[in-house]
Amino acid sequence: MTNSISVTLDGVAWHTPDGRSLFSNLNAQFDDRPTGLVGRNGVGKSVLAQILAGLRQPSAGHCRRIGEAYYLAQQVQPQTGQRVAELAAVDKRVDALRRIEAGSTLQADFDAIGEQWSLCETLQQALADAGLHGVDADTPVDKLSGGQCMRVALVGALLQPVEWLILDEPSNHLDHAGRHWLAEQLQARKQGLILVSHDRLLLQQVERIVELSAQGLRSYGGNHAFYAQARAGERAAAEALLQQRRHERRKGEQALREQRQRLEQRSARGNREAANANQAPILLGLQRQRAEASLGKARAQLDQRQLQLHDAVREAQADSEAAAPVLLVPNVQTSGPEWVARSTGLQLPHVAPALRALDFNLRRGERVAITGGNGLGKSTLLGVLAGQLPALAGEVNVQVPVALLDQQLQLLPEHSSVLEALRLRNPGMAEGELRSRLALLGLDADQVQLPSAQLSGGQRLKAGLACALYADPPAQLLLLDEPGNHLDLDALSALEDLLRQYQGSLLLVSHDEALLQAIGISARLHASADGWEWQRNQ
Repeated sequence: MTNSISVTLDGVAWHTPDGRSLFSNLNAQFDDRPTGLVGRNGVGKSVLAQILAGLRQPSAGHCRRIGEAYYLAQQVQPQTGQRVAELAAVDKRVDALRRIEAGSTLQADFDAIGEQWSLCETLQQALADAGLHGVDADTPVDKLSGGQCMRVALVGALLQPVEWLILDEPSNHLDHAGRHWLAEQLQARKQGLILVSHDRLLLQQVERIVELSAQGLRSYGGNHAFYAQARAGERAAAEALLQQRRHERRKGEQALREQRQRLEQRSARGNREAANANQAPILLGLQRQRAEASLGKARAQLDQRQLQLHDAVREAQADSEAAAPVLLVPNVQTSGPEWVARSTGLQLPHVAPALRALDFNLRRGERVAITGGNGLGKSTLLGVLAGQLPALAGEVNVQVPVALLDQQLQLLPEHSSVLEALRLRNPGMAEGELRSRLALLGLDADQVQLPSAQLSGGQRLKAGLACALYADPPAQLLLLDEPGNHLDLDALSALEDLLRQYQGSLLLVSHDEALLQAIGISARLHASADGWEWQRNQ
């Protein structure tokens, strides 16, 4: 590996169509080290990644890239009737190879292939290595789950003949095995890699982390563990400096008040003495003018000193990180039926025969992690429990208020604003309180008025969490499907804090083992090709 590839940002800025500045004056260089790009939700990471890949032109400044780049967006959107080869973005080369094998001598077909003469065999092997057994270039994507589609897209990205691979939240929707497969693939890559991610497993594989914030870009020469330790030290130092500047301002303002008081007293005394002095009026006028000029200068100096004290605090506040997101724990009723959900002869739809029958009984206060590979029916189970999907047979009796946060965020219609969606869930809460709760999540007054489709993936997920948590009546059974997807590291920590304190019953689909360990689960319901298996803690 050489240092011949690079991406350089020189004064790069991006402005939204309505004129809002997303970021400005970004200056950085990305070399051949595997790099993680992190930052708060909504700060502009995806836009910056697209600028780095050459898919967007910055509003100001320049992005210069040595080497061709391929960008994979965080939302894979398969089209009806699409083949696996198309989703993997290798269909033109695969089709050209087949035409040549059938006798084509067209130069365009040879140009399309380049040096990838064994692409068909390489693709088939890569799909198998990714756990997609029985899938080939011609498999319709309609037959695949969301996680399987993401694996196909990642296989295609890894097969692109480019120097730069720019992946935007690639582990979203991947199961446990898929995340480890991706980590191994990225670790083996010998070309440029920029990874927009908050996945702690993947960020352990990089050699450098670059953080995007309102203050610009800051580089850390290490993996996630190094970054987390460095950021903790910076936060502590910034908070200490902020407290010191506030203390200095309080002391300085007290001293300024005393100086102003003495100044005004001297001025008043001087005015009284001048009024009693036996001097010519013209001399008294000149003396008064000099005194007023001196008084005005002294006042201006005191005002300037006060501004300096305020500026010092503002600068310290800018260096101190913005308040971390906060999720308020809903006040749920802890009494009630011992069994909050029970099934009778339940048969799940849209799953393999071995996974259709499920004996499901959930006690009050139980916290269950639903685990297993992609496409085995975990999301289907949550949909049936929430009453959004009909069972093939049998029934489920849920005896408490329930809220489902699915991966499509159906609680948050794309054309509705966040504020409207939350008001529908809790019409009795005052608008000011609704806005306050959204603000604690980092959603400001303008963002809560926008159609939710205009928000970033992380911002939409935060809004969806608000709709699930702050409903009236509060949910005594939370059904969460991959709630950590898209969340930034601080928001993920806030989610873990909330779920640790939540007093209701919880069913959580997640492949993030760190999240499951942090919240203290009481049981697992694991899906495999052989069926469902309960694993309750003793």
